Amino acid sequence: MSESYLAVIVYVHVLPESVEAFRAASLANAAASIREPGVVRFDVMQESGDPTRFVLFEVYRGPEGAAAHKQTAHYQVWRDTVAPMMAEPRTSKSYATVTPAATWVLNGHV
Repeated sequence: MSESYLAVIVYVHVLPESVEAFRAASLANAAASIREPGVVRFDVMQESGDPTRFVLFEVYRGPEGAAAHKQTAHYQVWRDTVAPMMAEPRTSKSYATVTPAATWVLNGHV
């Protein structure tokens, strides 16, 4: 099997009054996360038809990268900051990437 990454898709539904605060906190977390050695991508997406729904697309070099991410100060600040903003508990699914790892663009470089 070729090298693959661990992709985690996190589904988030926030309270309407928390949309902008959640967005700001998540963008700050993403900016810090992408600098971690075990992180390949960290994207924040907002649903077009319902601005209270977000998806975080996180790609790690492997399970160790995902575990290390959860130990960072910026993740813990994000987690604690956004917890009261949730309209319901966030959920996630994990995937093994199929696209060859060598073809992924990493911080502007292949």
